[in-house]
This record gives sequence, structure tokens and C-alpha cells, in this order.
Amino acid sequence: MSFMKGDLLTKTRKLVKGLAKAKPLWLKAMEENPPVTFPRTNGKSERISLPEDVYVKKFFQKHPDSLHEDPIRFSGFDPPPARIFGWRVLELKEQGVSEEEAMAVADMEYRQKRKAKKAAYKRLKEIARLQGEKPPPNPYPSAIKEIQAGERKYVRERFNDPTILEIVQRLKDEKLAFMQERRKAGGW
Repeated sequence: MSFMKGDLLTKTRKLVKGLAKAKPLWLKAMEENPPVTFPRTNGKSERISLPEDVYVKKFFQKHPDSLHEDPIRFSGFDPPPARIFGWRVLELKEQGVSEEEAMAVADMEYRQKRKAKKAAYKRLKEIARLQGEKPPPNPYPSAIKEIQAGERKYVRERFNDPTILEIVQRLKDEKLAFMQERRKAGGW
């Protein structure tokens, strides 16, 4: 039946009309209540865009380091700073402020918030030093440093892993043997 066009109902009707198949019991019920047909998408889906997307792109053009500094945290509830920037620009535009001024105000607010976070952490470290304690971990670390901190244990592990040490020793022995063969052959 795959060579025929149409859905199950049309295909069955054609087969029954052509006497290729006996009329099934469910055909009458299905003709009275045909199944819902969904429109075809032609394989193309529309791109979803939000009103603040334009300003998010402008934010990342202005602050390219923010792509790595302020990642999206899927497990967190706080939206990324780029989205907040876009929402703030839209909010200011609704109040009648021009686009350039709105972007300037939102950018200034972003910079102040970032500066305040750095100052707060700096103050936390000073307090910890005065109390003679170890400074607390940075509550606003960069994404790159977070990734590196997670990988640090694996980097250090390679110096103590016996299988890796064995491979390194074998490579050293092979290199030494190769160098001795070259010297014997007069390659130097």
C-alpha cells in the first residue's frame, strides 16, 4: 500500500472499490468520524526569535568576553546578563527613551553590577585575611576557571597513575634505544 497516495482511509477505500480487499468492519465508522489530519511542514521549521534577541547580539558584540564569563546555567534560575540587558533596553524603549540612550543606560547598569560583584569579593577576601582564615572561593568565577578547576584533578592524576608512568618509561626506553642505534650506525 505504500505506492498509493493518501492516508489509511483513502487507501482502504481504493482497495475496497477495486475489489482487492473485503470491506473491513471499521471502514464505515472511520468514514463517519475521519481521523484528524495535521498540516505538513515541508521540512522547514520557523526560527524562534524573541524581541530582545537583537540586543543580546549587540551585547555580545560589545562584551565578547561575556560569552565565557557569564554562561547560561541550566540548573539555575537567574537569567544570563545578556538577556537582562535586552529586557532592560526594551523596558526603557517602552518608556520613550531612544534606542542608543537605552543601550547606554543598560550597559552602564551591567558594568556597575559587574564592578559591584568584584568589589564585594575583594572585600570578602580582605575580611578573611584580617581574620586569619583562608579566603572563600570566588562566588562569581569565570566559566573557563570553573572548567579548569573541574579538570585539575585529572591533570594532577597523570603524574601518579602507574599505567601512565609505565607508558612514559616505555617511550623513554624506546627513544634511548633509537638514539643508541643512530650512534652505532654513524648517523651523527
